[in-house]
Amino acid sequence: MIQINKDELASRFMKYVQVDTQSDPNSNNHPTTEKQKDLSKILFNELKRMGLQHAELDEYGYVYATIPSNSPKKNIPAICFCSHVDTAPDCSGTNVKPILHTNYDGSDIVLPDDTTQVLSLKNSPYLKNFIGKDIITASGNTLLGADDKSGVAIIMQAAQYLTAHPEVLHGDIKIVFTPDEEVGKGTAKINMEKVGASYGYTLDGGEAGSLEDETFSADAATITINGVIVHPGYAKDKLINAIKIAGEILDALPKNEWSPETTSGMQGFVHPTSVNGIAECTSIGFIVRDFKTAELTNHHNRLKQIAENIVAKYPGVTLEYKATEQYRNMKDILIQHPQVAQYAAEAIQRTGLTVTTESIRGGTDGSRLSYMGLPCPNIFTGMQNIHSKLEWIAVEDMEKAAETIVHLCMIWEEKAK
Repeated sequence: MIQINKDELASRFMKYVQVDTQSDPNSNNHPTTEKQKDLSKILFNELKRMGLQHAELDEYGYVYATIPSNSPKKNIPAICFCSHVDTAPDCSGTNVKPILHTNYDGSDIVLPDDTTQVLSLKNSPYLKNFIGKDIITASGNTLLGADDKSGVAIIMQAAQYLTAHPEVLHGDIKIVFTPDEEVGKGTAKINMEKVGASYGYTLDGGEAGSLEDETFSADAATITINGVIVHPGYAKDKLINAIKIAGEILDALPKNEWSPETTSGMQGFVHPTSVNGIAECTSIGFIVRDFKTAELTNHHNRLKQIAENIVAKYPGVTLEYKATEQYRNMKDILIQHPQVAQYAAEAIQRTGLTVTTESIRGGTDGSRLSYMGLPCPNIFTGMQNIHSKLEWIAVEDMEKAAETIVHLCMIWEEKAK
């Protein structure tokens, strides 16, 4: 029977979240913030103390390590477990003060550093599953950082278990911790040779039992409007302001569909994210999302047509449209390797949980890794209310996720010929 030390796991997690690792979407450095390496160094040193082989921290903040095979079987595929060290720019990650609420009684939790932040069964119904159990929150001024330091702690605790229990047979287990996932650069400098695995799993999901094997396919789009500029004192019947045209384009977007706030489930959307410029030249940034990769072309064509219809009213004004690929739906790769998700589902079931297969209305490092030769679905950690001051996690969910990793390692060994 697998028994994860949940007290040690909780302590490990609370240690990690106190390290400020917020990434920066406006930086072109790798990693985007040097402080992410503070946690990477801690993880590297802990992995070395565990005795893991090939433990390495590179110049970009990636951590790589190997738990070598202990099975007499020679053809077990190497599998990788991956999580990201950075926290989101959406909410402060500086001076995080984690609070362990033991034996939660079901009442409202008023966070002490900002008493307007109240966690309750009403605003977080998932809490009802943990009455009488232990949960962790921040103190009210910051996010908690469960996204994705819960995944980091879970992988580290599973590694600790595997190294302490050589009777658990497994093939080569690879561990990778990445920076900058929250700003879309989690795999920008990853070294796939150092990863050295055939299949992978990210630990970056939500409720216990969830297994995510599908993501959006994602593009960015930029519309640039070149207006007609003259001195404003002599502008009558001459000036055409690019900023105003940008406003018209935004106003022409559908109000009741085709946006994040009006879609759900498997529906795609187009979402304006930025407006930058001056009267002479203004650009609008968009993200374009759909589960069907082929549909992205239709979204681009529709958006471009809306913009062209506006610009056509203004002689002398020109329009530029640029589409940039961001990531693709991991499902298109995973269906070619069905055993990867099947084994994960079996591992989750062995912990006593019910498997919930879900589609992510977003992307993960696993999206890109799947297209880099590492088919990589996403496994739950338990994180809730991520990127907010009301973020929380149940210790039991993390414990179950670590147990899932151990079962997965065993299943890959068992299924090998």
